Amino acid sequence: MSSQEVEVLVVGGGQAGLAMSEHLSEGGVPHLVLERSRIAERWRSERWDSLVANGPAWHDRFPGLEFVDLDPDAFAGKEQVADYFVAYAEKINAPIRTGVEVTSVTRHADRPGFRAQASDGTTIDARYVVAATGPFQRPVIPPIVPENAGPRQIHSSAYRNPDQLPEGAVVVIGAGSSGVQIADELHRSGRRVYLSVGPHDRPPRRYRGRDFCWWLGVLGLWDAETPPQGAEHVTIAVSGARGGHTVDFRELGRRGITLVGLTAAYDDGILRFAPDLAGNIANGDANYLSLLDAADAYIARNGLDLPEEPEARELGADPDCLTNPVLELDLAEAGVTSIVWATGFAADYGWLKVDAFDERGRPRQRRGVSTEPGVYFLGLPWLSRRGSSFIWGVWHDARYVADHIAISRGYLAYDQSA
Repeated sequence: MSSQEVEVLVVGGGQAGLAMSEHLSEGGVPHLVLERSRIAERWRSERWDSLVANGPAWHDRFPGLEFVDLDPDAFAGKEQVADYFVAYAEKINAPIRTGVEVTSVTRHADRPGFRAQASDGTTIDARYVVAATGPFQRPVIPPIVPENAGPRQIHSSAYRNPDQLPEGAVVVIGAGSSGVQIADELHRSGRRVYLSVGPHDRPPRRYRGRDFCWWLGVLGLWDAETPPQGAEHVTIAVSGARGGHTVDFRELGRRGITLVGLTAAYDDGILRFAPDLAGNIANGDANYLSLLDAADAYIARNGLDLPEEPEARELGADPDCLTNPVLELDLAEAGVTSIVWATGFAADYGWLKVDAFDERGRPRQRRGVSTEPGVYFLGLPWLSRRGSSFIWGVWHDARYVADHIAISRGYLAYDQSA
C-alpha cells in the first residue's frame, strides 16, 4: 500500500473534474484528479449508440477549446464529446489518474483535511476534497413493475439500439430528452411504441433563426438561480437528433407512437396510466409558447432583424391517443416485450463519509461550497444556476469553487506564517 499527500483531491474525471482541474491549475493549486474508469466514461459506455449532445457545438463546450471538424451549429455525437474531454485534459495537462476509484473519504480526527482510500490500495491525504462525480451516478427505476412481470426491463443508461431488445412492442417511460429520442428511434426501426409522458418543459429547438440555447442566454434564463415553484424535477423535452428539431408530441402521436400519461401502477399484467396526458401536453405547450413570446418581445425591444416564423405557433391537430387516452394497457395482449425506463438518475455519495448531507442524502451546499469545511460539490443541477449541469455551466461553477479554495488557502498560509 502506498500513500501520498495532495492539496486538493478531485473525485471524478468528467466535465466537472476537468473544469475544476483547469481552474486549480490556473491558480497554482496542487491537486490530483481520480477517475474510476476512462475520462468522460459515461459518455462512452452508459449512453445509447445514436446519442448526440442536446446543445449545439458552439454552446456545449468549454471556453478554451472548440470541437474539431464539427460545424458550430451541429450536435456532437457521444464519442465526439468523450474525445473532446480527452483532448481538453491533454490541453490543460490535467494531473489525472484513470482506472482508480475512490472507495472512501473520511475526515482526519487529529488534524485538518481528509484521508481517501482508492481501489488501487493508495491512501491519499488531502486538505480539500471536490466531489465532481456529477448527477448521473445511480440509474433510477421506480418500483412499479416487478422484475418477474414478463417484459424485459432496462434503464435508458443500459439501452444501446433497437436490436438489443427482443422482438415486440416497447413501453418507454419518461418523456424528457432521453425518453423521446429512444421512443422515436424504436418507432423508426419498426417497433410499436408506447410513450409515457409526464410533466415536462418543451422549448423550441430553434426559433427565428436562433437555437434555444441562445434564447435562454439572451433572455437571462440560464442564470435563474432556482427552478420555478413545483418544477424542481420537471424534465426538458429537447433533441439534437437528426440535426436537431423541436420535440412535438402531437406529431409523434400522428406518426404512430401511442402517447399515454404518467405511469401510475401495475397489477397482474396491466400497466395503468394517470389521466393527465392532456394536461401534461398543454403545460408543455404553454412553456413552449411562453418562450416564443419572450423571444418576440426581445426582438422587438432590441430592434433585431430576425425572420418571422408564425408557423412555429401552429400546434396541429391532436392525435387519437390524446383525445381518447389509454388508461390501461394489457402488456401481453399489446405484445409488449420490453420496458425502457427513461426515469433519470440519483446521486450516490456513499464513498464520502463526512457530515455534508441532509436527512435525504442530498448535499448541503451553496454554490458548491459544502457545510462540511473543506468539501465541495460540482456538476449538480441548479448548483448555482439553471445551466450548472451543462458543459459550459459547470466550467463557470468550477471557477467559483476554485476561487473559494484559493481564499481558504490564503488564510491558512497566513496562519502558518504567523
